[in-house]
Amino acid sequence: MKQIFQYLDSGETKIIELPPPRLKRGEILIRSKFSLISSGTERMLINFGKSNIISKAKNQPEKVSEVITKIKSDGILNTLEAVSNKLDKPLPLGYCNAGIVIQIGEGVSSFKVGDRVVSNGYHAELVTVSENLCALIPEEVSFEEAAFTVIASIGLQGLRLLKPTLGETIAVSGLGIIGLITCQLLLANGCKVLGLDPDRSKCELASLFGVETFCISNDNNPTNWCLSKTKEVGVDGFLVTASTTSSDPIHIAANSSRKRGRIILVGVTGLDLNRNLFYKKELTFQVSCSYGPGRYDKSYEVENSDYPIGYVRWTEKRNFEAILDLLDSGVLDFEKLIEKKYNFDDALDAYKLLLEKSSSLGILLCYKREPELNSHKIKINLGADYNTSPNEPVLGCIGAGNYSSRTLLPAFKNSGANFYIICSLKGASAMHYGKKFSFKEVTTNDEEVFSNKICNTVIISTRHDSHADLIKKALNSGKNVFVEKPLCLNFKELNSIEDAYKKKINPDSKKKHPPILMVGYNRRFSPLITKLKKFLNNLNGPKAFIYTCNSGFLDSNHWLNDPNIGGGRFLGECCHFVDLLYFLSEEKIKNIKICSPLNEKNSPETFTVNIQFEKGSIGSIHYFSNGSKLLPKERIEVFSDKTIFRLDNFKKLKAWGYKGFSSQRLLTQDKGQKNCTSAFLNAIRKGESSPIPLEEIFEVQRSILNAKYDY
Repeated sequence: MKQIFQYLDSGETKIIELPPPRLKRGEILIRSKFSLISSGTERMLINFGKSNIISKAKNQPEKVSEVITKIKSDGILNTLEAVSNKLDKPLPLGYCNAGIVIQIGEGVSSFKVGDRVVSNGYHAELVTVSENLCALIPEEVSFEEAAFTVIASIGLQGLRLLKPTLGETIAVSGLGIIGLITCQLLLANGCKVLGLDPDRSKCELASLFGVETFCISNDNNPTNWCLSKTKEVGVDGFLVTASTTSSDPIHIAANSSRKRGRIILVGVTGLDLNRNLFYKKELTFQVSCSYGPGRYDKSYEVENSDYPIGYVRWTEKRNFEAILDLLDSGVLDFEKLIEKKYNFDDALDAYKLLLEKSSSLGILLCYKREPELNSHKIKINLGADYNTSPNEPVLGCIGAGNYSSRTLLPAFKNSGANFYIICSLKGASAMHYGKKFSFKEVTTNDEEVFSNKICNTVIISTRHDSHADLIKKALNSGKNVFVEKPLCLNFKELNSIEDAYKKKINPDSKKKHPPILMVGYNRRFSPLITKLKKFLNNLNGPKAFIYTCNSGFLDSNHWLNDPNIGGGRFLGECCHFVDLLYFLSEEKIKNIKICSPLNEKNSPETFTVNIQFEKGSIGSIHYFSNGSKLLPKERIEVFSDKTIFRLDNFKKLKAWGYKGFSSQRLLTQDKGQKNCTSAFLNAIRKGESSPIPLEEIFEVQRSILNAKYDY
């Protein structure tokens, strides 16, 4: 299948061939018939991609602040690499799709194969969308008009917030697609509608719908015009659907509104508000969020948990349905908004028109090809070569998210890895990084990785709830496994992994070792940790550790905070630090207790972990998400035998009371990722066991799962 992407680093817009996406629970697979280019949003994204780094920084000043903070914390080289990686990943374009359902995911009840539907799917021949983000198209409504549904719902949600009543005068500033549709909705609501735009052709089009229009220029005053149309009272409501960095539309709205008028921002403008004017008129100002209630709510959009209609009458899905009903009844007319249709293969010409003609409105992409569904694999980089010696690890990668693409894959590449096949659920990230790191095949089906006869080693870098199942599949396939932490989320999964590994131990086998299973506890392999451990081995007596992690805040709905998916931040992230103290102490863990604020009992983000070791050492891990990013992320302090060591952010190691060593500073932060991956690959090449002994991996995981919360 083919899909359109915008590359932010080069500014190119490309049509990319991908394997068909894989369905998740609650999703449907749609074969696209038409999709609508959102002229405002997509023009903005393309222009942003084409701009230079200075212009990008000016457009996102808040990101510049984050970059400066990261430089202070992690150093300039690490920060530049992070920025480059951020801009490297292409963005899928489009969110207004109409097509036919061709597959149904588990748990879907309101759709069936063959249904005609609208969705917020991308510009792609095939799209997967959750059930709550789709709506049925009435029989008499064409795919072409239905493709406007999602963008029309943006205007409808703004209108719902405005709450217009019969006979009111409402002004709409910005007569693009959303503005013109909003005008039609207001007219259907019995309102007198005033339209303002600097483009005369858009004003003329709005007039065809019955809107009184005003073409804004430097030679006229829109406020005086609005007042003249309302007997000098001012408009009852003002919907701003314009897209501009200027605050002028808001100023015009405030000056043109009556006392206690309502202003709703649907588009994007500057927000330099005149408080005195808002104060004297007691104006109401509100920003509308996309298609309506449910937008950006994981429980609604991903888990398909609907809001009860008695409490939330209009969700985003119900807004879709309302637009389609109005189309079916003839109240709305989208035909006049269609400027041009392009075959999907000619989509780049459509974007050329979008950039050349600022007044362009409804540009539709038509999909005629029926893409192949049976093969979930595409061959790429056919000329790429790799070492095929018997003991050489040949890697398959499952997961192509941020950590995999920015950290793991570069570390493996720098360690001389031979990449063969990469898998991601939807295929886009796997294709991008498959080309970047010279993989030979891209797939959306992880079974292709396990069944691949050339690939003998699997990297697992997916969400935490999938780790255990993927590890067992890899071991059962006889492949070495490198899994990003954590190993698993519960005792049932841990026991099943241990059982799967034991089955691979064959005393009669000619192989010296069964497949290697290793967790990515990279901090063990940091150069300064290696030096610190050497020093600690020369000391007598128990050790006392203080590990401080300034982790940073995550939204409560982030997948990592979900106990069933990410395991929470203790199990999902802090396991790194528990393993490191276990490694440095060289003592088994006796018990772990976690203390967290009373209001964070379920999945705490700020907590202290107290560890007792069997030979007397102790450790405290302070994992705090409520601090400032200005402080470097990690610090380790060790007290033992009248000696103190302090490691700051894996860049500087300092000692007090240790003969022959004072301090050492690295040029850049090194958390040991490259050394970790190199050790793993070398163990495979030499036929050795895991660089992290498997009994240690299991012991640390069992201790973490046995941890008790001390409230």
